[in-house]
Amino acid sequence: MGLIELKADIIASSSASVKLNHQLKLAPNIVAEEGYVIAVKTLDTKDRYNQIETSTAEIIPYGKDQILVGALGERQALRGYSGIVPRSVKRGDVLHILNMGGIIGFCQSPHPDYGPAMRVEVLGAVMIPDTHDVGAVYKHACIQDFAIDWEYTLTESVPLIAVTGTCMNVGKTMAATKIVQQLSAKGHKVAAAKLTGASLMRDTREMTENGAIASAHFGMAGLVSTTGKNILPMAKGLITYLNGFDPDVIILEFGDGIIGAYGVDSLLMDKEIMQFARTHIVAAQDFMGCWSADHFFRKRYTSAISIITGPVTDNLVGIQFIQNTLGIRAVNAVADPEKLGDMVAEITFATPTKKEPFI
Repeated sequence: MGLIELKADIIASSSASVKLNHQLKLAPNIVAEEGYVIAVKTLDTKDRYNQIETSTAEIIPYGKDQILVGALGERQALRGYSGIVPRSVKRGDVLHILNMGGIIGFCQSPHPDYGPAMRVEVLGAVMIPDTHDVGAVYKHACIQDFAIDWEYTLTESVPLIAVTGTCMNVGKTMAATKIVQQLSAKGHKVAAAKLTGASLMRDTREMTENGAIASAHFGMAGLVSTTGKNILPMAKGLITYLNGFDPDVIILEFGDGIIGAYGVDSLLMDKEIMQFARTHIVAAQDFMGCWSADHFFRKRYTSAISIITGPVTDNLVGIQFIQNTLGIRAVNAVADPEKLGDMVAEITFATPTKKEPFI
């Protein structure tokens, strides 16, 4: 196989688990499947959505004529670009950057807030030394080859705190980070995970910076995004992995909305995971979102909403509506993080009522 040598300007975080350096070896034959790493050349200059996250978790600007490495994957975002992995990918094809994590795919639907997706020219498949097959020197780089093990059952865990939202960009990460910060300040050992979404290390990095003793995200389990697949074994694998750090509690952030393409609903319906969920925080934009989430939980899930946060709690009007009308605690994570931490600690570490054994 004739390989081309090339130096990359940017290694995007979607390919971080492969631990590449900037000196690349490329092959012309490309595997058009999620997780396979390719090199591309950027073709546009953008004045919006023109930053990318690197494999070292830095957010940097990028523009035209840069060599970028990322993982093939899909994205189905309500408030962002949506795209797929084409059935075939070859050198010279024009694809797109679908998110800040450097997911590479074909953009089917742009978003008016961000302008057209960054176009990229495919240069080739990134190749890495094959340490397992003595008959081969190089193999295609793929994030699945470096993944945390999946688990198909979850029989034990420390208490779990679930943070979900009614849609994207309603304060889930802010709430999860503030909870990590406050529980850590109280002396609890906190681990954290991002279970759903499209590849980006930023959220779990913020949790680590705010006191989490360990963090993990679905990319570490070999998924570029969590759309259109059975993600239960992945989630149970990450929870098992984090339990190995002996935390007192694990915070689980669910990217996207409760209803959406990324699989949040399937996790919330799983009895094995939810039997360990002591506290459930929902971030909402408005009153209708709160009301709908409350009714959805009552009809569909075994757990109830413990606390509502997000923009709907930006002032006393929202907080009073939620508490008086829905009978659910409400607090703003930004304005009153200590109160949020106190509420979460009170609910999570209270002596649980005895449950029937899970069958």
